[in-house]
Amino acid sequence: MRLQTSLGLDIALRIVSIALAAGRAEKMLPLTVVVLDISGKIIASQSEDGSGLMRFDIARGKAWGALGMGMSSRLIRDRLATRPSFQAALANVADGQFVPVPGGVLVLQADGTVIGAVGVSGDSSEKDEYCAITGILGANFSWQHVDGKKSTAKCSQQNVDGNMLTLTLSCRPEGGEPRISRASFKVGLDFR
Repeated sequence: MRLQTSLGLDIALRIVSIALAAGRAEKMLPLTVVVLDISGKIIASQSEDGSGLMRFDIARGKAWGALGMGMSSRLIRDRLATRPSFQAALANVADGQFVPVPGGVLVLQADGTVIGAVGVSGDSSEKDEYCAITGILGANFSWQHVDGKKSTAKCSQQNVDGNMLTLTLSCRPEGGEPRISRASFKVGLDFR
């Protein structure tokens, strides 16, 4: 018997590899990345050498909280900033598996269906979130903006040469001009 999964191992490993490569490219502190499927089950996780002992639990808590609340951990933090009693209640219900700071991001299919979440920990929360989003976009999925709307950011081009991945990412902020950035990462998997 085989159980159906919302987010397969190959996709999860790709997200992890690209997220870690983004951190290395930006010279971040050692990171831990956790990818969960829609049920909250860990599909893939990696910690870089030098990543702290608690980083796995923090990364998992960011992703798990995003799944549990149906929004990014940044949005959870922002919405709960003036509601400490509710935040404490959520932490209690989650048995301490809830980390409401940026770095936990939902993984969306093209139609907006949530299929999992990514949590990253190791550097500042904002940098962790950047790596999570880069991993998601690099795997050709979408994410949710901090305002709760589906992102208009997308990976428009990928060039793969062995384990060198070049991404062209484009993002159009609400009412703003499109921004395009290109990044090349040496990733831990051969994508040929």
